[in-house]
Amino acid sequence: MALATPLAALGGAVGTGSAPFPWEDRLRGDAIVLLGEVHDNPVQHGLRLEVLRRAFEAGWRPAIAMEQLDREHQVDIERARMERPLDADYLIEKAATDHGKPINGWNWEYYRPYVALALQYGVPLLSANLSRSDAQKIVERGYSAVFDDSMEHLLGLDREPPSLLVAQENEIDAGHCHALPKEQLPAIARAQLARDAVMAAVLREHAAQGVVLLAGDGHARRDIGVPTWFDPTTLARVFAVAFLERGDPAPPASAFDAVVITDAAPRSDQCATLRRREKS
Repeated sequence: MALATPLAALGGAVGTGSAPFPWEDRLRGDAIVLLGEVHDNPVQHGLRLEVLRRAFEAGWRPAIAMEQLDREHQVDIERARMERPLDADYLIEKAATDHGKPINGWNWEYYRPYVALALQYGVPLLSANLSRSDAQKIVERGYSAVFDDSMEHLLGLDREPPSLLVAQENEIDAGHCHALPKEQLPAIARAQLARDAVMAAVLREHAAQGVVLLAGDGHARRDIGVPTWFDPTTLARVFAVAFLERGDPAPPASAFDAVVITDAAPRSDQCATLRRREKS
């Protein structure tokens, strides 16, 4: 079961199951929609896919941007679409795998249906993310290791808000169960800011007919994620939805426009795994 709820502070209506959520009428026109996720929760993927399918069936034709596709693979996406226009598996093979293995470990059983949806309706499919290798360069050497001055300015990273950096440090610290050395947090937070800024740039470029970003809940947050890199006019078009698990801490009221809550996916103790890794 899923519950669409304001968590008391967020506002909006309540719905259950896979029936349309009350906020789905926001998915239309030139809306910039951010649909979050817990990456390994299959129930959330199913619900989110149903939301998108209903929006497409109602006539919405947004570009689909994905965190799971790194920006340097856009050319591979376009080539695969020209060679096999309706073959989602072929596109994933060309743009999201390396020697038969998924790049960055994404489970494409969860994401293949979104690729197929973009191909079915002929809408742009966008590689929205900074690659892991580029993110690591930023951690080690800063923004200039990846971006020249003009790109850093275009993305807004030369105007990095100190409060946003601190907020990301806190989120990363909590998300890694306080297992990371404190001195590493600013550099890792800058890589996260760069990811959000790159995603925001992709959305701005392709948002004329509407665009939807599929990404983790942290990227979808209005208060510290991708929307913080939009100007006020663009921000007015944003609708951000969290897909959370029951028992997750309630996000701040400013974080999302709507929240969907599902049962947690079965998984091992992530904190114990992280602590063992940091000690090894």
